[in-house]
Amino acid sequence: MNNVQSMITIGAITIFSLISIRFNATVLETTNVEVENKIYLTAFSLADDLIEEIKQKAFDEETVVFRSINPEELTPSNDFAPDFLDPGETSDPLTFDDIDDYNGFSKSINLPHAEGFVVTSQVEYVQSNNQNMPSSTQTFFKRVTVWVSNDYLSHPVKLSFIFTLHSK
Repeated sequence: MNNVQSMITIGAITIFSLISIRFNATVLETTNVEVENKIYLTAFSLADDLIEEIKQKAFDEETVVFRSINPEELTPSNDFAPDFLDPGETSDPLTFDDIDDYNGFSKSINLPHAEGFVVTSQVEYVQSNNQNMPSSTQTFFKRVTVWVSNDYLSHPVKLSFIFTLHSK
């Protein structure tokens, strides 16, 4: 009887060990998914924050003081920041007064629960009849694309917004 009880005890301990290992792995996987979801939500929030900041700016340097304007009078895309800043502007967004100042903008953000976020943006004209297609000439439509990356994200977050001359 002793051998049978020992075998049953060993079998029970083995089964319990296997169940415990699987349970611990499931708990750890769930925790990892929960942390990654929090990082993604934070990244989306940072991208949205930058788009909301950009919404407060003029459509173009030529429309800071609003006036009726033809598309040809707007800033050519090869004069967008960061290569060309308008007089009185620096790489500090506090000095930005129009949308295209954010072209090539990048900043690092560290938060208490997650460090190492990098927020970058690109601004480009898009075609009037198809805002999915970039335009090589000035139009009344600009697309701002914001990416947020972090070492804890398997893919960067990407948000885009189409601005029109009257989108404020």
